[in-house]
Amino acid sequence: MKIQDIRVIAKDKGIKASSMNKAQLIQTIQNIEGNFSCFSSAINGECDQSGCLWRDDCFLTAKKLHS
Repeated sequence: MKIQDIRVIAKDKGIKASSMNKAQLIQTIQNIEGNFSCFSSAINGECDQSGCLWRDDCFLTAKKLHS
């Protein structure tokens, strides 16, 4: 998902997104929604949150961070 799209979601939830990077912003949205703030922590492509909106981006970001 593009950062612009994420910022729209954040704005709708009352989050001031200007100083956050993509991962921080998604984790903040996850917290506000009552979910685990686990974005980019899916090491080895393992995650039990199959319905997560951020799942595809999460795997890509985690792979970059942990390789």
